[in-house]
Amino acid sequence: MVSTRSRSPSTLVMIAHQPTAATRAAAFPADEPVERPAPADPPRVDVALRGPETRCADTARCLGLDAEPVPALRDLDAGAWRGLGMDQIAPDALARWLADPAEAAPGGESVAEVIARVTTWLAEPPVARRIAAVTHPAVIRAALVHALSAPDRSFWRIDVAPGARIVLRGGPGRWTALFR
Repeated sequence: MVSTRSRSPSTLVMIAHQPTAATRAAAFPADEPVERPAPADPPRVDVALRGPETRCADTARCLGLDAEPVPALRDLDAGAWRGLGMDQIAPDALARWLADPAEAAPGGESVAEVIARVTTWLAEPPVARRIAAVTHPAVIRAALVHALSAPDRSFWRIDVAPGARIVLRGGPGRWTALFR
């Protein structure tokens, strides 16, 4: 296990998992694998972490990373909507969920809860100069909302494509988003 005491600024490369059948169908994911694992250039890191889902493990493997699963990097829990396409959700329920960060799918997690979870994780990241985290678009959006001190309702204004890499630099209480 890596120590969580902060020493110097870190670079956190957050990598969205590769496409799955759910991402291609605009559906709420279950625990499906990536569709066509493709090798990609691995980031140069000291510590590699990932969400616990199959799609994160597959993507980390494609990157040649021996990544440790971290529960805080898990995807937004869609509850009863897991595995369903957006067209299979009642339009009024979907509209409320997209408009109100405190709204959750039945039995699921709200956007506000995901942001709180990721904010807590960012307050105690592993001590390392270069960290990679293979995770989900929702987790990356939450990290950016936190780093930018943006309101929770801005979550859906950030588009994170499969395979996207977002870089945060700094550490607890002082993350800065880098766009290259």
